[in-house]
Amino acid sequence: MTADDVRRYALSLPGAIEQPHFDMASFRVGGKIFATLPPADDVVHLFLTESDRDIALDLHRAFVEVLTWGQRVAGVRVRLGRADARAVRDLIDCAWAGKASKTLRATRNPGQ
Repeated sequence: MTADDVRRYALSLPGAIEQPHFDMASFRVGGKIFATLPPADDVVHLFLTESDRDIALDLHRAFVEVLTWGQRVAGVRVRLGRADARAVRDLIDCAWAGKASKTLRATRNPGQ
């Protein structure tokens, strides 16, 4: 999976927009950042709930690692060159769902 693939997928989610964030591209829903792409384009940062983060780290140790902001764990860093594309899309979905409103989440998963 490439950074361009991440960008296309993230922007396909309901309400998602791209905006600059320092030297990175950020993907937001409802004004909240759910993912960032650093300039090197070899990783994506995903801002997951604590439980989703723990699951991602357990299941995908080969390409997912802890992302810290100072002393605080902020999410996960996904190494795109090593990553399984389906797993990355699932993780982006989780990050988006953690920031999206209930109304937007319902448009993504009708009936849930």
